Amino acid sequence: MKNVAIIGGTGYGAIELIRLIHSHEYMHVKKIISHSQHGEELAQVYPHLIDFIEGPMEELEIESLKEDVDIVFFATPAGVSKKLIPKLEDSTVQCIDLSGDLRISSQEQYENWYGKEAAPQHTLDNAVYGLPEIYKDQVKKAKVLSNPGCFPTSAILGLIPALSHKIIAANPIIIDGKTGVSGAGRTPSSMTHFSETNDNVKPYKLGKHQHIPEIDQYLSVMAGESISATFTTHLIPMTRGLICTMYSQLTKDISTDEVIKLYQSYYQSHPFVRIRKEGDFPATKEVYGSNFCDIGLHVDQRTNQLIIVSVIDNLVKGAAGQAIQNVNLMNGWDEQHGLSTIPMYP
Repeated sequence: MKNVAIIGGTGYGAIELIRLIHSHEYMHVKKIISHSQHGEELAQVYPHLIDFIEGPMEELEIESLKEDVDIVFFATPAGVSKKLIPKLEDSTVQCIDLSGDLRISSQEQYENWYGKEAAPQHTLDNAVYGLPEIYKDQVKKAKVLSNPGCFPTSAILGLIPALSHKIIAANPIIIDGKTGVSGAGRTPSSMTHFSETNDNVKPYKLGKHQHIPEIDQYLSVMAGESISATFTTHLIPMTRGLICTMYSQLTKDISTDEVIKLYQSYYQSHPFVRIRKEGDFPATKEVYGSNFCDIGLHVDQRTNQLIIVSVIDNLVKGAAGQAIQNVNLMNGWDEQHGLSTIPMYP
């Protein structure tokens, strides 16, 4: 049994970690750490956790983490984990960062997009990007792991098979993304206020979204050439769920059926990616509460484009579920352990 600490214990990502770890027989939540609400019972903040989590949330003490826990999940805003993980690198503690602090390999790029000082370069160099379907072998050996962002997870999983088989051009690639309001976190804002969000669809961070350099970086690595994707994001009036509809130019004559078979072959050993049949396109509701990424594909012969639809639950495959999937691999456990749940429907 591995003892776990969750830093940033009152955010939605942390609460989803707690829900999923409760069903995981190899992990136990020993510490929940909150800078703003230490000393309070978590069930006071989230009453649905009554009888599941006991004891008050704690203040952060690095030495206590080194002595008392085996795994630390950083469910923190950007700018926090980059200061803390370097203090744990000399210990045996496995660090799983759910923020964006370690996803971009260039300090300069991070500082340009996040507007904050970057993590030390040696920490960035040691961090493994935790997209298991692409980097499983590296994840298995990782001690510091950078959990991918929600939009990059959906977009990269949708595009990588086509790019790696060179059936689409590296440029241009258009990614139209839509997400529910939980992706913005629990802190209230005018953008996520009910009267602003209800019955409304709103584009945001056009050309400025912090996931842009992450998407470009890992698509470029897999394509073997520089990619600058056009990425637009929209907030839609639902709690969970994320969808990316992607458009790319085909480089060869190929049918939808052939593309589907290519994707099925690419992901045949990856249990959390499901490829839909021809003419069947996924909806966010169909992965709700699960660690699945569902992908639908269509060759538009009129425009010579491949259209890709990729959906995930932003809090599970886009955050906590993928983090647990990575921990399973890092510890030699079954990749699906604690995650083999049927999506909730309706």
